Amino acid sequence: MGKKSASSVNTLFVALVRRQTLKVKIFLAVTAFISSLVALRSFVINYNNLFVASESVHAVGIIALIWKLTTLKTCSGLSLQTQELTALVLAVRICCRFEIGHNIHSFLDLASLLSTAWVIYMMRFKLYVTYNQHLDRTPKFCLMIPCAIMAVLVHPNSSISLLTKMMWAFSVYLEAILVLPQLHMMQRTQMIEPFTALYVFALGVSRFFEAAYWILRIFESTEAYLFLLGRGYFWVPMVLVAETFQTFILSDFCYYYMKSVVRGNRLLRVPRV
Repeated sequence: MGKKSASSVNTLFVALVRRQTLKVKIFLAVTAFISSLVALRSFVINYNNLFVASESVHAVGIIALIWKLTTLKTCSGLSLQTQELTALVLAVRICCRFEIGHNIHSFLDLASLLSTAWVIYMMRFKLYVTYNQHLDRTPKFCLMIPCAIMAVLVHPNSSISLLTKMMWAFSVYLEAILVLPQLHMMQRTQMIEPFTALYVFALGVSRFFEAAYWILRIFESTEAYLFLLGRGYFWVPMVLVAETFQTFILSDFCYYYMKSVVRGNRLLRVPRV
């Protein structure tokens, strides 16, 4: 009885949200995002824990991919473009740390890079016959070139070399949009199997924690810094824009994923664009 009641409430809520205009939906999403930030600010004492949470959730997503490739022996529905862009972001970030300095995040980035490289190897050589190449047609260079231009124009203002600053900025901008090939591929297929869906959902949650980390950290310490002009001072607002953007482009998928889980569906349906 309780399960039927919860299902009825969920169905009513979904129908109510679906009837709203685009502006109302955006308003509701922004309100939910801000409310979540307020809650995190109240309950999280050390904001570094948000970064750790982000990397931990991302690891769960990678484990889901590894499980899929090793047990199901298929990479159907998985975007090779997104995996290669992820490897590029991690490789650039690791190279930057040789000058910036190593810490626990360096080890986590290296572990993620090795795992992503293994996924790419499996997709390219072992399971290529199951790869839906005709659906994964978002050009990588169309995403990389704008990020490279932005990195040249807006990058951190610090004591490290100019090349390292631009490389770090490039990795931040590219990370914000690297999931787009995966999202476009899923919108073309419409039906997504559980492990791929869990991986993308984990990316969405990970990006939310990372965005919350940067927003709360800047708000607490250097909010006046956002309004300063001059060389390098546009970097902080651009980081906020990038982190917020990648959270919102994944929020729609996370909504459909949670709806699918609540309904007990094994396969996730997403609307075609």
